[in-house]
Amino acid sequence: MYQPKTKETDSSVIEFIENVDSPKKREDAYQLLDIFTETTGFIAKMWGPSIIGFGSYHYKYESGHEGDAPLVGFSPRKAKISLYFATGDTKREELLKGFGKHTSGKSCVYINKIADIDLNVLKELINQSVKFLRETYPNN
Repeated sequence: MYQPKTKETDSSVIEFIENVDSPKKREDAYQLLDIFTETTGFIAKMWGPSIIGFGSYHYKYESGHEGDAPLVGFSPRKAKISLYFATGDTKREELLKGFGKHTSGKSCVYINKIADIDLNVLKELINQSVKFLRETYPNN
């Protein structure tokens, strides 16, 4: 049976951030930690070795594949900071138009630094993602 790689762990979020090589990226990670915590009301948890997640939901696809994932999260990676939002939410693309300098993939939005983005739009993206996932997976 399929086992997801990214599971909630007991690892320390602060310890993880303290081990980020770049001082600027570490500073941005602490700022994101504050923003995500204040916006969601959830305590940050490590998911896998490198994702800081907030809240969680249980998903189950028609294929039978199921698992748990954070509602939203981020990871201060070497190249860019990855922001994790809900996939499939059409409002995300609309919000991203006013977000600032970024690139995006299926579930990730990538930024170089916090100074490149609009923090109010970030908070809207976080709230919209949580709302969308709660509506899509109501039994959580």
